[in-house]
Amino acid sequence: MTRAKARSRRRQVLVTGYPGFIGKQLVRKLLKTEPESDFTLLVQERFVDSAQRYVRASRRKNLERVHILSGDIADMHLGLSASELKNLTRKLTDIYHLAAISYLGAPEELMRRVNIQGTINLLEVAEQSRKLRRFNHVSTCYVSGDREGVITEEELDCGQGFRNPYEMTKHEAEIRVRRAMDSLPISVYRPSIVVGDSRTGEIGRFDGPYYLGMLMAATPLSMPLPLPGEGGAPLNMVPVDYVVDAISWLSMQPDAQGVTFHVVDPNPLSVRGVYTLIAERLGVEASRIRMGTGLTRSVLSGLSSALQMIPGLEKISRFPRQAIDLVNTISIYNNPNTTNALKGSRIECPPFESYVDKLIAYVKSTYASQRSRDADEDPLA
Repeated sequence: MTRAKARSRRRQVLVTGYPGFIGKQLVRKLLKTEPESDFTLLVQERFVDSAQRYVRASRRKNLERVHILSGDIADMHLGLSASELKNLTRKLTDIYHLAAISYLGAPEELMRRVNIQGTINLLEVAEQSRKLRRFNHVSTCYVSGDREGVITEEELDCGQGFRNPYEMTKHEAEIRVRRAMDSLPISVYRPSIVVGDSRTGEIGRFDGPYYLGMLMAATPLSMPLPLPGEGGAPLNMVPVDYVVDAISWLSMQPDAQGVTFHVVDPNPLSVRGVYTLIAERLGVEASRIRMGTGLTRSVLSGLSSALQMIPGLEKISRFPRQAIDLVNTISIYNNPNTTNALKGSRIECPPFESYVDKLIAYVKSTYASQRSRDADEDPLA
């Protein structure tokens, strides 16, 4: 697939989910590669100040091309006035929809409001945008729920069950997006577990689907880490820079319209392999990793309580018990759509072994520096 010259001209872009972790990285990438495009960032009112700081840190010139619009995807008309909505839809050419509640401990009602109704509201705005070229919807591999075996990019509703409201609401949101493909130019991206930046080690929050991957680095060496099952299930993790590079490239390709992409590691390590590797890099005895045929609720509750007693860790992490299930399902995410579409782009998912040291270093430094800080100022990513 070749880069589309027609898609490289100046764009009018709307981004939701800013300044969440992936949203910040994506906007930074787009600002760097598209100095002539205009960007509207839909930001909840309580995060407007943070968003302004992040924008200034990302771009020193032509800041007039970045517009922060106070609103909320969960509200009717995105919480915008009639004039704001009209001005937005009149010029809009591209949408990147990243906003979602991913914290597994969040109330189901809130997840439904943001993940499902928020997506419906944004699709309605897309329908009103006559110049729209692409609606880029960031979903998740975990719309597959509790399915095991090989899962293809085309599959969605296969009678699966869901282990938590996050999977269920993202599945329902993607169903709505798929239905709209007949009338809108849509691309769907399903990242696996986003663990951090392979170049800098930066991690957004120590919670949700990517919490367990870095748990050992912030846990006292004396504390054993029980893991479910035998540790043979693949733990599919991707660095945020790969996710951002892939989405930014695919969103510009005409052939990507109407296509769903698994943004995954094509060669993931097993759960045991990941934790053994982290243990080796930390100089921790492998005996700390205790595998079993299952973890009881009392064991999980004890682990959760013990982690929250670590001084400072409660400020940078939230440990939902449901996250354990994510590493105990043997699911293999097939990704030929992504592989074929990225040919010629030089965009590849780096192996976990190549950047794990940077993630560990970032976790250690963040744990040390945030012991006395309040991490609640960051938005949900």
